[in-house]
Parts: sequence; structure tokens; C-alpha cells
Amino acid sequence: MAEEQEKDNTWLYAGVAIAAVIVLVVLLKQDETKHLQSGSVAQLQAETFSNIEKRKTGNKTAE
Repeated sequence: MAEEQEKDNTWLYAGVAIAAVIVLVVLLKQDETKHLQSGSVAQLQAETFSNIEKRKTGNKTAE
């Protein structure tokens, strides 16, 4: 009689691992970009550039 060959699940495990990594990357990327959606970064940049401009104009009037 022919011996039964054991089913090789290596590719199944590899596929599940790859899918899990992709899902984790997508979830972490969404979590990482939450602060960009709130608009706080744009507000902070506007304040920073405003302060830089104030310093530049302040230095010119002092000269």
C-alpha cells in the first residue's frame, strides 16, 4: 500500500503571517496619522512661521 503523505502547511503559515503583518502595518499607520487629521500640526506650523516672521521683522527694525 502507498503511504499517506503528510500535508505540508508551510505555505499556508507563510501566507497567514504575511497577511497579519500587512494588517498590522495598516492599523499602525492609521494610528500614527491621527494627529495629522486633527489639524493641530497645521496650526502649530502656522504659529511657528508667524513667530519666525516676527523675529525677522524685529531684527530689521533693530538695525
